Amino acid sequence: MTDPIVTVLRPRGVLDVDAGEVLEGAVVVVEGTTITAVTDEAGAATGADRVIDLPDLTLVPGLMDMEVDLVLGGPGAGLTDPVRLDPVKMGLRAVVNGRRTLRAGFTTVRNLGLFIKTGGYMVDVDLAEAIDAGWFEGPRVIPAGHAICPTGGHLDPSAQSGLAPGIMPMTVEEGIADGVDEVRKAVRYQIAHGAKLIKCCASGGVMSPTGPPGAQQYSTEELAAIADEAHRRGLRVATHCHGDTAVNAAIDAGIDCIEHGMMITDDTIQRLVDTGTFLVSTAALTENWDISHQPKALQAKAAEVFPKAKESLAKAIEAGVKVALGTDAPAIWHGRNAEELEVLVRRGMTPLGAIRAATTVSAELIDREDLGRITAGTLADIVGVAGDPLTDISAFRSVAFVMKDGAVVREPA
Repeated sequence: MTDPIVTVLRPRGVLDVDAGEVLEGAVVVVEGTTITAVTDEAGAATGADRVIDLPDLTLVPGLMDMEVDLVLGGPGAGLTDPVRLDPVKMGLRAVVNGRRTLRAGFTTVRNLGLFIKTGGYMVDVDLAEAIDAGWFEGPRVIPAGHAICPTGGHLDPSAQSGLAPGIMPMTVEEGIADGVDEVRKAVRYQIAHGAKLIKCCASGGVMSPTGPPGAQQYSTEELAAIADEAHRRGLRVATHCHGDTAVNAAIDAGIDCIEHGMMITDDTIQRLVDTGTFLVSTAALTENWDISHQPKALQAKAAEVFPKAKESLAKAIEAGVKVALGTDAPAIWHGRNAEELEVLVRRGMTPLGAIRAATTVSAELIDREDLGRITAGTLADIVGVAGDPLTDISAFRSVAFVMKDGAVVREPA
């Protein structure tokens, strides 16, 4: 058996996200896929297979984005007709988007709900397996399969596209499920074919063609059935959710993570704190998402919702809600995920708090103790940025070094 390759990284400093300080002059020793030491010993590089000098960079744990959809968006204006799309095209698009995301410093993502017709195929599961097999470079993908959604709900592709009846029939296997029995079957199908978490839709959305964004779409009983079915199999549940009514129903149902959580009030924020429910706030889209091509009615809805979202997130941060970073890319372009860090800081987080949202808090959300820190025993997911990110969060706009699982993806020329 071949010994693992030993790589030593010699940066300007290494961020200890728990202590909240940069360890000046520290070096990182990586054996194979794992960090074995963070030390200041002068002889740490002795006997290493490779030494990489990064004198201008501060090393930070690989960043994580807890809400993306890699099969949507990306380069080019074509391939948007929902009737002409197919799983193969979407998978190929996801390869490009995944590479952009990884090279931007995001080494792990949750792909939250295939918002397309696939005939039951799980494009994000296949993507995750292909990346793990080394077919092409991309982030570590935690796939949800199809989002579980009621007929005509926010994540029903046929309704979102405004298609006539019968143009795009959707199945329970593709996540369109009504009633307790169907939602249980939909969850079981996603798990059977490789989903590592479950995504569902509790409320309408800003881009929903009908109804207010905070209108509850699944009943509390249906949400509870989804959570029960997933939890018995050891999987967590994330739900698209806006407004007090739907968020409280999701908390009552035992759902683990609220996606977006816009327009929530103080009492609901306190419930998130008390129950330890995670919030993936997708804040950058409220500032940076170009919705000028959307129908006027949806633009008006955004104009009403986004200011309220900014206010509620600031209160959630102040109250101590467990906020994990998520962008809802492609609402924020793939590869520009770091914009979310800057917006979290504008909402009241410290730079360290924003970095933790993308590292330790996200690692807790996905139950991965081997991610989110640069310390002995964790996987070697490491990014490098110029300067001190604790004083300048915009440093993440340009990531100069990326390592995932001990393999160098990007390094300075």
